[in-house]
Amino acid sequence: MSTLSDLLAENTGLTGEAADHLQTVVAEWQLLADLSFADFLLWVPVAKDLQPDGGDFVCVAHARPTTAPTAHPEDVVGTRFTVDEHPQLAKAVREVRICREEDPHWYRDVPMRREAVPVSFGGEVVGVMSRETNLAAPRVPSPLEIAYLGSAGDLCQMIVDGTFPPGNGNQTDTHTSPRVGDGLIRLDPTGTVVFASPNGLSAYHRMGHESDLVGQRLAPLTRSLIRDPFDATEISHRIIEALDGKPSTRTEADSRRGAVVLFRALPLRPAGQAAGALVLVRDVTEVKRRDRALLSKDATIREIHHRVKNNLQTVAALLRLQSRRTSSEEARLALGESVRRVSSIAMVHEALSISVDERVDLDKLLDNVLPMVGEVATAESQVGLTRKGSFGIVIAEIATPLVMVLAELVQNAIEHAFPQGRPGKVELVVERSARWLDVVIRDNGRGLPSGFSLERSDGLGLQIVRTLVESELRGSLSLRKVSSDEAGARVSGTEAALRIPLSRRL
Repeated sequence: MSTLSDLLAENTGLTGEAADHLQTVVAEWQLLADLSFADFLLWVPVAKDLQPDGGDFVCVAHARPTTAPTAHPEDVVGTRFTVDEHPQLAKAVREVRICREEDPHWYRDVPMRREAVPVSFGGEVVGVMSRETNLAAPRVPSPLEIAYLGSAGDLCQMIVDGTFPPGNGNQTDTHTSPRVGDGLIRLDPTGTVVFASPNGLSAYHRMGHESDLVGQRLAPLTRSLIRDPFDATEISHRIIEALDGKPSTRTEADSRRGAVVLFRALPLRPAGQAAGALVLVRDVTEVKRRDRALLSKDATIREIHHRVKNNLQTVAALLRLQSRRTSSEEARLALGESVRRVSSIAMVHEALSISVDERVDLDKLLDNVLPMVGEVATAESQVGLTRKGSFGIVIAEIATPLVMVLAELVQNAIEHAFPQGRPGKVELVVERSARWLDVVIRDNGRGLPSGFSLERSDGLGLQIVRTLVESELRGSLSLRKVSSDEAGARVSGTEAALRIPLSRRL
């Protein structure tokens, strides 16, 4: 489906500033739909060079109310209407005022009332909103409905005036701001509450206010309920500024009772006349509690990884001390390999201790692990180690066994492929797709011995590799002898091919 930006570019010749204003209107208009109990459709006149017949309007966006049945269950974005089909659109553009149909309009057997609201920007009409109310479900007038519709009418007039939504960088984050259903409070020009929705009243009860809100001066009342004096001053100033016609952004504060509440104050100035303000409130105490619990859990997990890393480094240091005290060369080599294995796992936990989502940058990690393997194994030889391709980011469940496997395979290639003192090279070639990670470890050494079988190999390193690949990584591993031509000479070597699934469901 085309986006609003695409539809505007394809059908209009609007300037970038005008298109941005329409984007801002669409970002805010869920508030209008909920207050109006109606669908809102945004129409723009098709550019004259794109409509040979003239007079067409195209729908570029659609918002449905969460407070009432929709008038358009189907998708209408991209629909074109002529002036004859929806005369109020052209009339609203021409007269720059809200135009209402006298009689209900029937659309696909649904009776609806339609109004056209011109969208002004920079002294010109850049689009038209149609407010379309489903009349199939009769509504009984109530204080809530009267307050909602009155507020919606004021905001719609401000759209005609070009004063809502506010520009000049005053937009707020509409995705996290309170909504109509969260809690709405209407203030008169003096800042006195004339209406409070049930959810708005409940939010103030959670903050510690035990009586009704109607008749209360909201700014000083709110200030008395906020724990932090700076937050209290800021929120009361935001409410007062809205009464003075200045827009405000979302603000969060802790009450003295421990409740966490979001506030947003909107000025109401239809036709430039002060009509009070709307204050949207939302009790987010439980949301914040869950957020804090998740943050605490994440911090605990990272701390565990950090302590595991420290413990493994202590184990590696003890093994290193033991190897220095032993007189057996075989025992010294075995302890040295154990130090390398433990250090590799410690590096994985070190990476996880600074990760925020239990994921590891494997390229960065292996750049630290593999040189350590090469230094241990090539003390008396000259073997070059190179890598082609990128491993990317992998989950912790894969990272630890994969690092162990790669370290063991590189260790085997360096130790067994080249006789003592013989130079050579070991190459890692990585290919990653959406589903698989394929790694080839290739050397130009002496190749596999005659009759070699991976399944029957009794070497500890290969046994570790085979177990990790099959049980932890659920992948496959193959070893084969290869040959190539280098500098005119036929050279043999060994190639280890590893394939593991990146999805745990494969």
